[in-house]
Amino acid sequence: MSTVPMAGLRLRFFTDPGEFLVAAGDYLRADPVVSTVVTTVAHRLMSRRAEGISQHEGNWWLVVSDDSGAVVGAAMRTAPYAPYPPFLLPMPDEAAVALAHALHEREEEVRAANGALPAVELCAAELARLGGGRVQVTQHTRLHELAELTWPPPVPGGLVVATVDDVGLVTEWFAAFMGDADEQAGRPRGTSAHEVPDHAEMLRRLHAGRLWFWADETGKPVHLTGANPPSFGVARVGPVYTPPAQRGRGWASNAVAEVSRRIQAEGARVCLFTDQANPTSNRIYAALGYQPVVDMANLVIGN
Repeated sequence: MSTVPMAGLRLRFFTDPGEFLVAAGDYLRADPVVSTVVTTVAHRLMSRRAEGISQHEGNWWLVVSDDSGAVVGAAMRTAPYAPYPPFLLPMPDEAAVALAHALHEREEEVRAANGALPAVELCAAELARLGGGRVQVTQHTRLHELAELTWPPPVPGGLVVATVDDVGLVTEWFAAFMGDADEQAGRPRGTSAHEVPDHAEMLRRLHAGRLWFWADETGKPVHLTGANPPSFGVARVGPVYTPPAQRGRGWASNAVAEVSRRIQAEGARVCLFTDQANPTSNRIYAALGYQPVVDMANLVIGN
């Protein structure tokens, strides 16, 4: 752990996700839906460390405390894909600016940043000011939580757990997911950087039983929905992918509804992200009973 004192604030950087969760656990647990990305990744990387799997050398976790010692913010830099954007949870404006200064002093190259607004916007703007360049938005996202599930019109077929025998198709659809989402939102394919799990990680997810196909009446997979294991009592749905030839038939609505029902039946809250530029997905999830919680953004810092 390293500590960076700032006026009225203390920024503590951790390299061990377990130590981070000890330091920030009460803060994250107080709003586990908003914290879902950070807690999910922290618990996943803790499991990998326990299995002896190394993490990216530059990974860090951040806890922001005020003068009284109360935790007022958190962040992480754990993305396994370039340009390795930090992810910020909500924090006071001055903490977001202080984080930018801390990263600049640590001589970290930060060319992108993701997370909650306005914190991520303030941090990126200050990084751009300190290092030169300008900030552009690549994607506006919105985190939603399911209130009361409203069932969509039924369609043929049903939900089937994907198995290790399906790893090829699952990997193919994971890879297509974000590119297709870019196109649906009117962006060039590849605008939104994302992680396609490697073969070993995909097998771990399949073994965990958290990836499902919707199979039509013939048994053919026509849709894929995934969900993370619960962290602090919250599970996040995603990815949600239907191949182009199968869209508009209700597969996604029914699959997400059934996966959401199963998560709630386990006693967990359920949430998901939408791309604000994709009116179709936003309409589908709103019809199921998902309600907005917080707006987030993916930003790039360029010349």
